[in-house]
Amino acid sequence: MRRLWGRANSVNVQKVLWALDELGLPYERVDAGGAHGVVNGTAYRAMNPNGLVPTLQEGDFVLWESNAILRYLAAAHGGPLALPGDARARARIDQWLDWQATSFTPAMRDAFIQTYRVAEAQRDHAAVTASLARTEVHAETLDQHLAGQPFVAGDRFSIADIAVGCAAHRWLHMPHAIGERPALSRWYAGIAARPGAAQVIAEPIS
Repeated sequence: MRRLWGRANSVNVQKVLWALDELGLPYERVDAGGAHGVVNGTAYRAMNPNGLVPTLQEGDFVLWESNAILRYLAAAHGGPLALPGDARARARIDQWLDWQATSFTPAMRDAFIQTYRVAEAQRDHAAVTASLARTEVHAETLDQHLAGQPFVAGDRFSIADIAVGCAAHRWLHMPHAIGERPALSRWYAGIAARPGAAQVIAEPIS
């Protein structure tokens, strides 16, 4: 039995949901994190000592860290997410997975948290402005990159599109004025139309 622990409105859980649906793999999702709690319990911490989501459980195999789970699913199950055999092509996927985790998503974190998790009266507007400015730099990088190719890591859809796509979904739908990025918007519209994206697109940003 395959079980995914995590709340559906977590951007990191959404990456794994998207990948599982792309692959057509059966799974059970168990609410955890945020208002659902669970993650600080002894049983959960035995699986994931960080107390974060997502955690993937397949029998006695347990894996945490969303991008590690994406890599595992692509390597173990192939299909439309099969990793390329060429080492350089795989490195391109890794490059953008790391960029999402270390650059794009961290840049928008303050804007997201202040907008969705902090009451307006207590909101740090300076932090929001600074976060938006940092993210605009990365959005422009992504837009320029996508102007020359259809997908994040080349000519075919990959787990890099899932990871970056989940972050882009948040960025493009936050209630703030952002710059026009035609290539980014074209790419996002294409991947958002994939059946595997349905859960991510349907879930309200919160």
